[in-house]
Amino acid sequence: MKIFARMADWLETRWVNPDYSGWVFLGFALSFLGSAINTMAGWLYVISGISFALLIVAAVLPVRSLKGISIQRYPIQPVSAGDHINIELEIKNQSNQPKTLLQVQDTIPFILGQPVQQVIEIIPPHESYRWVYHHPTTRRGVYRWHTVGLRTATPLGLFWCRRQRQVAATAIVYPTVLSLTSCPLMDEMGQQETPQYYSRDRRSKSTTEDLTRSLRPYRWGDPIRLVHWKTSARYGELRVRELEVFTGSQEPLICLDSTFNWHKEDFEGAVIAAASLYFYASRCQLNAKLWTAGTGLVHGNRVVLEALASVEAAEEASANNLPNQPLIWLTQNPQTLKTLPAGSRYILWPSRELTQEKNSTYQDRSGYTIDPEQPLQLQLQSPLR
Repeated sequence: MKIFARMADWLETRWVNPDYSGWVFLGFALSFLGSAINTMAGWLYVISGISFALLIVAAVLPVRSLKGISIQRYPIQPVSAGDHINIELEIKNQSNQPKTLLQVQDTIPFILGQPVQQVIEIIPPHESYRWVYHHPTTRRGVYRWHTVGLRTATPLGLFWCRRQRQVAATAIVYPTVLSLTSCPLMDEMGQQETPQYYSRDRRSKSTTEDLTRSLRPYRWGDPIRLVHWKTSARYGELRVRELEVFTGSQEPLICLDSTFNWHKEDFEGAVIAAASLYFYASRCQLNAKLWTAGTGLVHGNRVVLEALASVEAAEEASANNLPNQPLIWLTQNPQTLKTLPAGSRYILWPSRELTQEKNSTYQDRSGYTIDPEQPLQLQLQSPLR
């Protein structure tokens, strides 16, 4: 059966493939031709001749019907995992004849789902048909596909013809961003002085003016440690200090260990955590940056989201080594915690292959050990241990 299916597909994409009704009609035509040869009856020759003429017309017209059709694809706007991507195609009839009874198939990647089809009844001459559909997404990623199929059996429905059009598409699905109301891991980052920043921190603490740039009203998600209580009491509302960028805590580096061979579900959780930490830092007026082995240091909402959408576990390292300053390290390999810069924090997804002895190597550092059975958002908002 597979041989026949491949043969039918080859005929349909390169010439035409008979429909079931086409095979039946061909059988009738051959029967009339055989009867005419045996009986020498003229009317049987006429019927068989008309039948073969209809078969030829039915085989030629579908091929001609697909000529003069062009397809334009509009850019696909990025979405977050769980949302629907909006895909828009414009099928243009550039010929002087109407195009009828078309099947259009957008061959999206199998990870997104099955190919999506649309039936078009008619496209008038020199006009276009705009096809818009929404497709659900479940997983982050950068999805690319290149072809749109056109299929028709017009006008008699006896033969099918299918042709491919090269219409490239790129759909970016961002990771989910958790709405964190607090994150002690980041709020307390840099409060303990390290040798690298000791002299600079001491100098910046000498006067309040060195630290405070301005005061602004409190926003949801701001760390309580930034509240200026004297000014808040004077104005009757919470006022928050906007700090100059002096310490490492105000430039948090979120680093994802993407060279390690993670478990798939754990790595997806790490990507979600990285995105959530980055946007939490942005809401707190911190100049956060993201580091992965494939991209190096990047910043900016769109750039970070695209980097996290495309990152994969066990990827080849093409960036420089980790920055030599306090950072937040997301990993599944506890052995890497021993080499982190002083003052760094970690978020660890335990691996089933690692022994308890190996896991004991990170007990002297502050961070989170993620429990896959508990909600990730609650764990990122829990006190440090």
